Amino acid sequence: MGKSTAAAMFRAAGVPVFDADAAVHHLQGPGGALLGAIEARFPGTTSAAGVDRRMLGARVIGQAEEMRALERIVHPAVARARAAFLRRHRSRPMVVLDIPLLFETDGERRMDMVIVVSAPPFLQQRRVLRRPGMTAKRFAAIKASQVADHIKRRRADLILDTAEPKWRMRARIFRLVACLRTALVR
Repeated sequence: MGKSTAAAMFRAAGVPVFDADAAVHHLQGPGGALLGAIEARFPGTTSAAGVDRRMLGARVIGQAEEMRALERIVHPAVARARAAFLRRHRSRPMVVLDIPLLFETDGERRMDMVIVVSAPPFLQQRRVLRRPGMTAKRFAAIKASQVADHIKRRRADLILDTAEPKWRMRARIFRLVACLRTALVR
């Protein structure tokens, strides 16, 4: 959808960004805190290099109970990382929480404002299929497990359309940050 690009633009505007995907990669990477629990529940999916994401994905994508088991391991650890981030930045007037599964976990209820980063389906598919190891079948399975984009758009306070040129999106984000800073000072 372009979440990483938008997050980088918020950072460039001086807003601290918590990246839930990066937290997961850290927790599941070499020496990561979740390796033992993941290996115990999903044997053969980890090594000294961390979690083998393709192997783990093959075990959980499309398998509701397996996905829930993985989420019971991962979500609490990510919540602790997010809480630590918020403590570190508590004096800041605003932060951005980049949480891909925000709606799937009902996390939007805990947000002051929800911005959905979105792109037209054809563009989203083109971007995702460029990723190493991604297939159309895997992409379809991932999409089927997520809240549909049109529902996210309806539930959002603001939508950032990443089909527009990057310079325009950057300008929109910088204007938004400036407006929010002004509103928070009042």
